[in-house]
Amino acid sequence: MALDMDDFWVFGYGSLMWNPGFPYLEKAGAQVFGYRRSLCVRSHVHRGTPEQPGLVLGLDRGGSCRGIAFRVSAEERLNVLDYLRARELVTHVYKERLLPISLGDRRQVRAVGYVVDRDHVQYAGALDARDAAKIVRGAIGQSGPNPAYVINTVVHLREMGIRDHWLEGVSRLVGEGA
Repeated sequence: MALDMDDFWVFGYGSLMWNPGFPYLEKAGAQVFGYRRSLCVRSHVHRGTPEQPGLVLGLDRGGSCRGIAFRVSAEERLNVLDYLRARELVTHVYKERLLPISLGDRRQVRAVGYVVDRDHVQYAGALDARDAAKIVRGAIGQSGPNPAYVINTVVHLREMGIRDHWLEGVSRLVGEGA
């Protein structure tokens, strides 16, 4: 299906899925290929401090990621972009990209998404579940404790029918104190 010039889509893989913060016309399950959801961004503000950073989600290279796509009206496009840039590009650990995504009904569209910058100082790279859990367990930032962020993310993903086994493992280890 051709992309209508008025179509503007946003791809959410983390908190945008359940807390988009902007008006939209349509919400659909979606998948992006070539990127995966990863707890790979050191958080110095929202879920940690510079002295004890936490971890938050990034869209990192490799694999695929199920998430939610939001179709935004042409009239709201610029307002939504301004909002997303203020939300996602605070420290520039993410790069804004136009990503090809597949919607649940098999439509192929392009959506704005935020991909982690592997060259950024906040990029934590691929961590094993135990190392990630150790970082998460002790971190707290302006938006609250890092363990709550990870556990709530897993709960929301499950409610949406999305399984992320690695993230579930981190959450379990955080809860166990391992």
